[in-house]
Amino acid sequence: MIKELSNTAHSEKSSAIDFFKMNHEKILFCQDEQSGLKAIIAVHNTVCGPALGGTRMWNYVSSENALIDVMRLSRGMTYKNAISGLNLGGGKAVIIGDSKTQKSPELFMKFGEFVNSLSGSYITAEDVGINPQDMLHVNKTTDYVTGLPGKKGDPSPITAYGVYMGMKAALKFQSGNESLSGKKVLVQGVGHVGLYLVDYLHKEGAEIIVSDINKDAVKNTVNKYNCKFIDTNDIFNSQIDIYAPCALGATINNKTIKELKCNIVAGAANNQLQDENIHGQQLIDKGIVYAPDYLINAGGVMNCYAEIHGISDEKVMQMAGNIYNTTLDILHKSKNENISTSLAANKIAEKRIKEETIKLNNVK
Repeated sequence: MIKELSNTAHSEKSSAIDFFKMNHEKILFCQDEQSGLKAIIAVHNTVCGPALGGTRMWNYVSSENALIDVMRLSRGMTYKNAISGLNLGGGKAVIIGDSKTQKSPELFMKFGEFVNSLSGSYITAEDVGINPQDMLHVNKTTDYVTGLPGKKGDPSPITAYGVYMGMKAALKFQSGNESLSGKKVLVQGVGHVGLYLVDYLHKEGAEIIVSDINKDAVKNTVNKYNCKFIDTNDIFNSQIDIYAPCALGATINNKTIKELKCNIVAGAANNQLQDENIHGQQLIDKGIVYAPDYLINAGGVMNCYAEIHGISDEKVMQMAGNIYNTTLDILHKSKNENISTSLAANKIAEKRIKEETIKLNNVK
């Protein structure tokens, strides 16, 4: 069963979020009783190219929460791809369910059929709760998929590298020295990306603290890297240099900003600011440098873009490494214009989207 919302047609308005306010082109509600699939695909913007964004599998407390998440994530992908200079638009998908117990080949094949129904306007890849093997099953019913084994595969290492470079740029801006040696960095979430980030930090000699709701992941990370760990309830009470959120979003909010004891926020999680119009400025008011999430975690989408266009691994690493320079540019723009770093990043992304829109209109 498919339920579709489009900005060219009448639709029901969600009580949780104004669909039209976020300017999505299309939202697809997908359900298949036989496989147990319940999913939402959100195509936010395709002005710069087909919408590329991963699929997340998460046990949301409600369909409404899943809708809010996928809408915010897909919008973030539009800005991420635009600011990274990629010829891609923004989209995202969420599968509602427990990734540990509810996966099946049939579920992913059915999901692939829904992706395929969008005729290439959305290209999917793995995200939280999804791995390259899952993408193989999706690929059985659609060609609009990246991150496949034997190709570029898991984008997590490239994502982590971009976050690492963005973190170094933020430190350079904040202190004049980019070295992370001896810096106390708290990594919240040691899944795929977080674990690779810990590896980069470990090699540079940072003092690493980890936290995760998955106790086994914490134990394995502590044993491998001989780092410290803290309970998730104590994250915002810790005196640290850098807070690196690498789990789910909205950890920067009214409550946590009051508690934060760090100089820099730079992590891989999407939508770290619960409200970018409020919390970006609150971080500045507190003297905390925020490296915009959708900028520094763009390495993964660069990896997917490289798979689509046959770009070499070496070139992808160069692209991800350039996140360092872009981060510095945005931090200086924020300072010079006296605006939050999130707003500074948005302005650059929106400028490119506007330029591409004008080009399209001229062609028509």
